[in-house]
Amino acid sequence: MHPDDLKAWRREHVPVYNGNRLKLGIFGTNCSNGCTITHAPTTFEPTYEHNVKIAKLADSLGFELMVPVGRWKHFGGTTQFNANNMEVYTWATALACNTERLMVFATSHVPTVHPLLAAKQAATIDQISRGRFGLNVVCGWFRPEIEMFGVTQLPHEVRYDMAADWLTCIKRAWTEQDFDHHGEYFTIKGGFLLPKPVQQPHPVVINAGNSEEGREFSARHVDFNFITIATEEQAGGLVRDIHRRAAGYGREVGVMSYGLVCCRDTEEEAWALYRSIVDQGDWEATHNIMGLLGMESSSFNEQIKQFGERFIAGWGGFPLVGTPEHVVDRMLALADLGIEGFILTWLDYHEELKYFGERVLPLMKQAGLRC
Repeated sequence: MHPDDLKAWRREHVPVYNGNRLKLGIFGTNCSNGCTITHAPTTFEPTYEHNVKIAKLADSLGFELMVPVGRWKHFGGTTQFNANNMEVYTWATALACNTERLMVFATSHVPTVHPLLAAKQAATIDQISRGRFGLNVVCGWFRPEIEMFGVTQLPHEVRYDMAADWLTCIKRAWTEQDFDHHGEYFTIKGGFLLPKPVQQPHPVVINAGNSEEGREFSARHVDFNFITIATEEQAGGLVRDIHRRAAGYGREVGVMSYGLVCCRDTEEEAWALYRSIVDQGDWEATHNIMGLLGMESSSFNEQIKQFGERFIAGWGGFPLVGTPEHVVDRMLALADLGIEGFILTWLDYHEELKYFGERVLPLMKQAGLRC
């Protein structure tokens, strides 16, 4: 397919390439506590029924995507953060069967899933969803999870080499037939896969690599990089860097991000909610995560100390705290920096998503962020 024809096909058929200037998604509903490491009260629960309820509401509001957290073990603390979690490929299949337009992603650890199995599962879900599946590639930074599978945790600078080999196998399975692959980490003889995915040339692939190696991997291999934003100035620099790297490979890579929403009718109410989340935070689990990231992931090394509250409030994401008008202003500023999408977290996903749909989405349309 000619590149221009491919772009047109994706704009028409793939939600994350539609005409909305800022795509919207939801992050982390497959795990207990979602993305808030806190004891603050909420109606959210990580059950199938509640996830379907959230997904159907997001679908009706025109959201483009839902992305799960890839999780196998908890992080300790008084919350045992993320201990109760649904497996991501099964989760994506279930939500695909309960929605009509929303894209559903699987967040898949490279060391724990053979690429042919990942490719088969992905192609099957893409068929079931009629082209609404996406793959979120994670290399695996949480050592206890990786070791639980009897796999040796690789040094950070090597993990993306393995991910590149893994994803190359998957893309070949999606687009070729009867192929042989002899890579540094994976060998495939007579690779075969039917049915192929619906999406052309293959399902959307994303990655959240913020390190040097992560950004280079995204530039070469994925469709969207999900950056972690410390400041708006830093975000603009990361967007430019990823675009520059991708252009060096003759590719285009989009940039999205994620963050917590605390939105209320007044600034005082919004910040009271934010402070409630932080004040009731599980600092033991938070310190466990921060320590692991500092020791085992280069994605957050420079930012780790200043992100304590942000981890409690939303996994280190960019906080959107304030009135509907303020939240939209911040989203507009990020879009002006080149951020093409934002996957959102809330303390109480379903109830706050209803408010978001009623109060924030109309203002986003007025601002030209949504059609």
